[in-house]
Amino acid sequence: MLHPFLCSQNVWKTVAGQLADTGRFEVYAPTMLGHHGGHKSPTWLLHTELLVDDIETRMDQLGWQTAHIVGNSLGGWVGFELERRGRARTLTAIAPAGGWSQHSLTKYETVLKFIMGGPALIAARLLGPRILKLPFARRIATLPVSGPADGPPDAELHDLIEDATHCHAYLQLLVKTLRMPGLLELANLGAPTQLVICEKDRVFPAPRGHLYFLKHMPDTAEVIELDGVGHIPMLEAPDRVTAVIADFVDQHSQPRQAIS
Repeated sequence: MLHPFLCSQNVWKTVAGQLADTGRFEVYAPTMLGHHGGHKSPTWLLHTELLVDDIETRMDQLGWQTAHIVGNSLGGWVGFELERRGRARTLTAIAPAGGWSQHSLTKYETVLKFIMGGPALIAARLLGPRILKLPFARRIATLPVSGPADGPPDAELHDLIEDATHCHAYLQLLVKTLRMPGLLELANLGAPTQLVICEKDRVFPAPRGHLYFLKHMPDTAEVIELDGVGHIPMLEAPDRVTAVIADFVDQHSQPRQAIS
């Protein structure tokens, strides 16, 4: 389970726990290179390939040649690249990043949104969670991640602020996004794939935020829309996200044979 840009494994706590509690899944939710709690990037030019290499190494350490990959935003981008390398049994891409060509308005719009959020990140780094007590601060903080105005619970919002203000790869990944094209070879997807669109996504607003995927993914890919939720839906609708993941994995998994 792969998290969005500026976040960490914390965003998956509830959904990962629910999936593990079924007794049917081993769940691994790492923090990616350059993010709070994860390893620092070995180079200033942090390309997507390095993020993917790092996840592949972790899978190898676990003894997992393949896995059911779930990724949100940047994690979705990394998920598509893992699929291209043959490491995905299935892929669930939730509001994935990378849906653009070398020169695309969607790409520049996305980078501009994060640049405009820079002053708010600096203020949050200085004040910490206390910033939420300022007028309108909570709404500003929840706009990028949540559909409803009240956003996720306080504890999870505090984790988001802590993660975002301690992300070492903030500038590195924005520069990388400007320099490099997005996802390529989407038409060659081999693993069963579902694209999850979030109705209230303000980072990749529907429909333009997902047109690239809808145009380039094969017809066999499934598309599902979660109504009323924002860019990081597992914070505000964990039960629904858990069901979407589990149902898709079950649909494309071999049934376990009864032990005689």
